[in-house]
Amino acid sequence: MGSEQMEYYKAKYQTLEDLPGVGPATASKLREIGFRTVEVVATATIRELVSAGIGETTATKVISAARKSMAITFVRGDELVKLRSNIRHLSTGCSSLDQLLGGGIETQSITEFYGEFGTGKSQICQQLCLTVQLPTELGGLDGGALYIDTENTFRPERIIQIAPRFNLDPDEALRKIIFAEAYTSNHQTVLLENADEVIKEN
Repeated sequence: MGSEQMEYYKAKYQTLEDLPGVGPATASKLREIGFRTVEVVATATIRELVSAGIGETTATKVISAARKSMAITFVRGDELVKLRSNIRHLSTGCSSLDQLLGGGIETQSITEFYGEFGTGKSQICQQLCLTVQLPTELGGLDGGALYIDTENTFRPERIIQIAPRFNLDPDEALRKIIFAEAYTSNHQTVLLENADEVIKEN
Protein backbone atom coordinates (compact mmCIF):
# COMPACT_ATOMS: atom_id res chain seq x y z
CA MET A 1 0.00 0.00 0.00
CA GLY A 2 1.48 3.36 -1.03
CA SER A 3 1.51 6.49 1.10
CA GLU A 4 -1.29 8.08 -0.96
CA GLN A 5 -3.55 5.09 -0.28
CA MET A 6 -2.69 5.25 3.43
CA GLU A 7 -3.67 8.91 3.57
CA TYR A 8 -6.94 8.09 1.77
CA TYR A 9 -7.94 5.53 4.39
CA LYS A 10 -6.84 7.75 7.27
CA ALA A 11 -9.05 10.53 5.91
CA LYS A 12 -11.96 8.17 5.20
CA TYR A 13 -12.10 6.36 8.54
CA GLN A 14 -11.73 8.87 11.36
CA THR A 15 -14.57 7.71 13.62
CA LEU A 16 -16.19 4.33 14.29
CA GLU A 17 -19.26 5.38 12.33
CA ASP A 18 -17.07 5.92 9.26
CA LEU A 19 -16.19 2.21 9.11
CA PRO A 20 -18.24 0.04 6.72
CA GLY A 21 -21.03 -1.82 8.51
CA VAL A 22 -20.84 0.32 11.65
CA GLY A 23 -23.92 2.42 12.32
CA PRO A 24 -24.74 4.46 15.44
CA ALA A 25 -26.11 1.44 17.35
CA THR A 26 -23.09 -0.75 16.57
CA ALA A 27 -20.68 2.09 17.35
CA SER A 28 -22.39 2.51 20.72
CA LYS A 29 -21.98 -1.22 21.47
CA LEU A 30 -18.32 -1.08 20.50
CA ARG A 31 -17.66 1.89 22.76
CA GLU A 32 -19.41 0.15 25.65
CA ILE A 33 -16.92 -2.74 25.51
CA GLY A 34 -13.89 -0.47 25.13
CA PHE A 35 -13.53 -0.07 21.35
CA ARG A 36 -13.75 3.72 21.23
CA THR A 37 -11.50 4.55 18.28
CA VAL A 38 -10.65 3.23 14.82
CA GLU A 39 -7.13 2.54 16.10
CA VAL A 40 -8.42 0.22 18.84
CA VAL A 41 -10.68 -1.64 16.39
CA ALA A 42 -7.67 -2.14 14.10
CA THR A 43 -6.01 -4.34 16.73
CA ALA A 44 -9.17 -6.24 17.68
CA THR A 45 -9.97 -9.86 16.90
CA ILE A 46 -13.07 -10.98 15.03
CA ARG A 47 -14.30 -12.79 18.15
CA GLU A 48 -14.12 -9.58 20.19
CA LEU A 49 -16.31 -7.71 17.72
CA VAL A 50 -18.75 -10.60 17.44
CA SER A 51 -19.22 -10.32 21.21
CA ALA A 52 -20.51 -6.79 20.58
CA GLY A 53 -23.26 -8.19 18.38
CA ILE A 54 -21.54 -7.73 15.02
CA GLY A 55 -21.83 -10.54 12.49
CA GLU A 56 -18.62 -12.39 11.65
CA THR A 57 -18.57 -11.23 8.02
CA THR A 58 -19.12 -7.61 9.01
CA ALA A 59 -16.54 -7.88 11.80
CA THR A 60 -13.96 -9.08 9.27
CA LYS A 61 -14.76 -6.15 6.98
CA VAL A 62 -14.68 -3.61 9.83
CA ILE A 63 -11.31 -4.80 11.16
CA SER A 64 -9.83 -4.86 7.65
CA ALA A 65 -10.93 -1.27 6.98
CA ALA A 66 -9.64 -0.09 10.36
CA ARG A 67 -6.27 -1.72 9.74
CA LYS A 68 -5.98 -0.02 6.36
CA SER A 69 -6.52 3.31 8.08
CA MET A 70 -3.74 2.42 10.52
CA ALA A 71 -1.44 1.34 7.69
CA ILE A 72 -0.73 -1.96 9.45
CA THR A 73 1.39 -3.22 6.60
CA PHE A 74 4.92 -3.33 5.24
CA VAL A 75 6.23 -0.34 3.33
CA ARG A 76 9.23 0.23 1.09
CA GLY A 77 12.11 2.34 2.31
CA ASP A 78 11.29 5.17 -0.08
CA GLU A 79 7.68 5.20 1.19
CA LEU A 80 8.97 5.34 4.76
CA VAL A 81 10.99 8.43 3.89
CA LYS A 82 7.78 10.10 2.66
CA LEU A 83 5.89 9.10 5.81
CA ARG A 84 8.66 10.40 8.06
CA SER A 85 8.67 13.71 6.21
CA ASN A 86 5.54 14.56 8.23
CA ILE A 87 7.39 14.20 11.55
CA ARG A 88 8.00 17.48 13.35
CA HIS A 89 9.91 18.48 16.46
CA LEU A 90 8.54 20.35 19.45
CA SER A 91 10.91 22.56 21.39
CA THR A 92 11.17 21.90 25.12
CA GLY A 93 11.97 25.55 25.70
CA CYS A 94 15.53 24.57 26.63
CA SER A 95 18.01 24.79 23.75
CA SER A 96 20.54 22.37 25.29
CA LEU A 97 17.83 19.74 25.87
CA ASP A 98 16.48 20.27 22.36
CA GLN A 99 19.97 19.62 21.05
CA LEU A 100 20.26 16.38 23.03
CA LEU A 101 16.90 15.27 21.60
CA GLY A 102 17.91 16.00 18.03
CA GLY A 103 15.79 19.11 17.68
CA GLY A 104 13.16 18.63 20.37
CA ILE A 105 10.35 16.18 21.13
CA GLU A 106 9.59 14.14 18.01
CA THR A 107 5.93 13.90 16.98
CA GLN A 108 4.26 10.55 16.17
CA SER A 109 6.34 8.86 18.87
CA ILE A 110 6.55 8.38 22.63
CA THR A 111 9.15 10.24 24.68
CA GLU A 112 9.73 9.24 28.31
CA PHE A 113 11.41 11.42 30.92
CA TYR A 114 12.49 9.66 34.08
CA GLY A 115 14.43 10.62 37.16
CA GLU A 116 14.29 11.04 40.90
CA PHE A 117 11.84 13.30 42.68
CA GLY A 118 12.56 16.98 42.10
CA THR A 119 14.67 16.57 38.95
CA GLY A 120 12.31 18.62 36.76
CA LYS A 121 10.13 16.05 34.99
CA SER A 122 6.89 17.88 35.78
CA GLN A 123 8.49 21.21 34.93
CA ILE A 124 9.39 19.96 31.45
CA CYS A 125 5.87 18.59 30.89
CA GLN A 126 4.23 21.82 32.00
CA GLN A 127 6.62 23.81 29.84
CA LEU A 128 5.71 21.62 26.85
CA CYS A 129 2.08 22.59 27.43
CA LEU A 130 3.19 26.09 26.51
CA THR A 131 5.77 25.49 23.79
CA VAL A 132 3.26 23.37 21.83
CA GLN A 133 1.16 26.53 21.49
CA LEU A 134 3.97 28.47 19.83
CA PRO A 135 4.04 28.95 16.05
CA THR A 136 6.14 26.45 14.13
CA GLU A 137 8.82 29.02 13.34
CA LEU A 138 9.45 29.33 17.09
CA GLY A 139 9.63 25.59 17.69
CA GLY A 140 5.95 25.02 18.51
CA LEU A 141 3.15 23.16 16.76
CA ASP A 142 0.40 25.82 16.80
CA GLY A 143 -1.59 23.45 19.01
CA GLY A 144 -2.71 22.63 22.51
CA ALA A 145 -2.02 20.00 25.16
CA LEU A 146 -3.85 17.21 26.96
CA TYR A 147 -2.28 16.63 30.38
CA ILE A 148 -3.05 13.53 32.48
CA ASP A 149 -1.60 14.00 35.97
CA THR A 150 -0.83 10.82 37.94
CA GLU A 151 1.06 12.43 40.84
CA ASN A 152 -0.89 15.64 41.55
CA THR A 153 2.01 17.78 40.34
CA PHE A 154 0.34 19.91 37.66
CA ARG A 155 0.07 23.52 38.81
CA PRO A 156 -1.88 26.05 36.71
CA GLU A 157 -0.17 28.75 38.77
CA ARG A 158 3.13 27.59 37.28
CA ILE A 159 1.68 27.91 33.78
CA ILE A 160 0.66 31.49 34.61
CA GLN A 161 4.19 32.21 35.85
CA ILE A 162 6.10 30.91 32.84
CA ALA A 163 3.68 31.77 29.99
CA PRO A 164 5.06 35.34 29.62
CA ARG A 165 8.53 33.88 29.01
CA PHE A 166 7.14 32.53 25.72
CA ASN A 167 5.15 35.70 25.01
CA LEU A 168 1.89 33.86 25.66
CA ASP A 169 -1.14 35.26 27.43
CA PRO A 170 -1.53 33.15 30.62
CA ASP A 171 -5.33 32.94 30.47
CA GLU A 172 -5.36 32.04 26.78
CA ALA A 173 -2.59 29.49 27.35
CA LEU A 174 -4.59 27.76 30.10
CA ARG A 175 -7.61 27.52 27.80
CA LYS A 176 -5.50 25.45 25.40
CA ILE A 177 -4.59 22.88 28.06
CA ILE A 178 -7.03 20.02 28.75
CA PHE A 179 -6.38 18.56 32.19
CA ALA A 180 -7.40 15.39 34.03
CA GLU A 181 -6.07 13.72 37.17
CA ALA A 182 -5.80 9.92 37.26
CA TYR A 183 -6.33 8.40 40.71
CA THR A 184 -5.62 4.76 39.82
CA SER A 185 -4.06 2.86 36.93
CA ASN A 186 -7.54 1.77 35.82
CA HIS A 187 -8.71 5.37 35.92
CA GLN A 188 -5.71 6.35 33.81
CA THR A 189 -6.63 3.69 31.24
CA VAL A 190 -10.18 5.03 30.99
CA LEU A 191 -8.88 8.58 30.55
CA LEU A 192 -6.54 7.46 27.78
CA GLU A 193 -9.30 5.53 26.03
CA ASN A 194 -11.42 8.68 25.95
CA ALA A 195 -8.57 11.06 25.11
CA ASP A 196 -9.11 10.89 21.35
CA GLU A 197 -12.74 12.00 21.60
CA VAL A 198 -11.89 14.72 24.14
CA ILE A 199 -9.22 16.12 21.83
CA LYS A 200 -11.62 16.18 18.88
CA GLU A 201 -14.27 17.96 20.98
CA ASN A 202 -11.78 20.63 22.02
